[in-house]
Amino acid sequence: MSFEEYLVGKKIDPALFRQGDPELWSSWEREFEQMHPASFTAQKLYLINAIRRKYHLKTSEGPAPPADAEQPKPVAKPVARPVVRPKPKM
Repeated sequence: MSFEEYLVGKKIDPALFRQGDPELWSSWEREFEQMHPASFTAQKLYLINAIRRKYHLKTSEGPAPPADAEQPKPVAKPVARPVVRPKPKM
């Protein structure tokens, strides 16, 4: 897995990140190449969220449905009651 693929998986735009903060990009890329992606995530966990907000990856999910289209209404699930069993007589 490359560093850019990792960033896309974390919903960070690699091009914007590289252009916006090249020093941080290069240091993170160097560190990523030296460790496992899970270790990198654990080490940079709180920093990744700030970078994600700053350089958010825009995803194209296709055209939005028209506003007049009917949305299916959610079906309410019945409330499950606890089963009460009498104590055995001894």
